[in-house]
Amino acid sequence: MDPTYFIVSAMVVSLVLFQANQRRASPVLSILNRWLRWLIFGFGLAKIVIDLGVTARPYWMLVLTFLLVYALVETIYRWLEIQALSLSPIPLFPRFRANAGGEEWPTHPRFVKTRDWLRGQGFHVVQSLKAEIAPSIHLRMSVYQDSSNRLRIQILFLPQPGGNIVMCASLSSQTPDGLRYVTDNLYLPFAGFYPENWMVDRSPWRRTLPALLRRHRQRVDGKNIVLQAWETDPLVDLNAQQQALEQVNTELGFLFPHHERDEHGKMTSEARYRVWKEAWLLNYFGRSARYF
Repeated sequence: MDPTYFIVSAMVVSLVLFQANQRRASPVLSILNRWLRWLIFGFGLAKIVIDLGVTARPYWMLVLTFLLVYALVETIYRWLEIQALSLSPIPLFPRFRANAGGEEWPTHPRFVKTRDWLRGQGFHVVQSLKAEIAPSIHLRMSVYQDSSNRLRIQILFLPQPGGNIVMCASLSSQTPDGLRYVTDNLYLPFAGFYPENWMVDRSPWRRTLPALLRRHRQRVDGKNIVLQAWETDPLVDLNAQQQALEQVNTELGFLFPHHERDEHGKMTSEARYRVWKEAWLLNYFGRSARYF
C-alpha cells in the first residue's frame, strides 16, 4: 500500500487538530497532534528519500531511522528549554497575592459553564489570587470551597502562546492529623518531591471538573477519611505550600541552595533529567513520571 495516502491523511488530521486547539487549548488534543507530527516526520521523510532514490535501504528501516532522529532532536530541544528555565528568573514556585481586580474568569463559554457548574454544586468563591511569573504575565487563580469548607478547589488559568488559556484545577482536603489529599489535572511537569504528609494524585487526562471531583471523592470517601474544615486563609496557605515545596526540594537535592543559583541555575542535573523525563511522558502519554 502506498504510504502517501496515510501521510496526506495524517497531515490533514494534524491541521484540523491544530486549528481546533487554537480555540480550545486542550492538552489532550496537543498530545494527539504530537504523535501525528512524529509519525508524519518519520514516514514522510522516508518516502521522500525513497522517491529520490538516495538509498536502496528498506522503507521500514528509513522510517525507524527518521523517527529516532525526530526523538533525538526533540530531546535536545527540551533539554535546552529546561536548562534555559533553570537559568531564567522565572520562579519555579511563584508567590501569589490577592487579585485586587476580584474574580477574573475568561469569557469563553466553556469556562463560564464551569463556573456556573461550581455554583450549582454549592461551591462559593473564597478568594481570587494571581502570581507574576514574568513582566506582564500572570497566573490567575480562583479559590472555591464547598458548603462544609472541607473541600477546597483551586481553579488555575495558565496563559498560552497566542493568547489562549488553559484551565486546570487542584482539589485538596485535609485531615486532623495533618495529611493533605490533593487531586489535580495539571499537565505541567513537576518531577520534584512533595512533603511526606501530601497524598497527591495527578490526573492530566481528566480535563473536566466533574470527573476530577469524582476522582477526589473516591480517594477520600472510599477510605472513610475524617476531614477537617479549612480555616487557613487560601492566600496564606498557598504561599506556605509554595515555600514548603521549595524547601523540601532544596533539601533533597532537586534545587540548588539559593546562594549557588546565580552560578548553576535553580535545578541540579538530576532535577533537569527528571523534568525532561516527566515532560516527555506528559507530552506523549499524559501521565506523570511517578506513575511509571
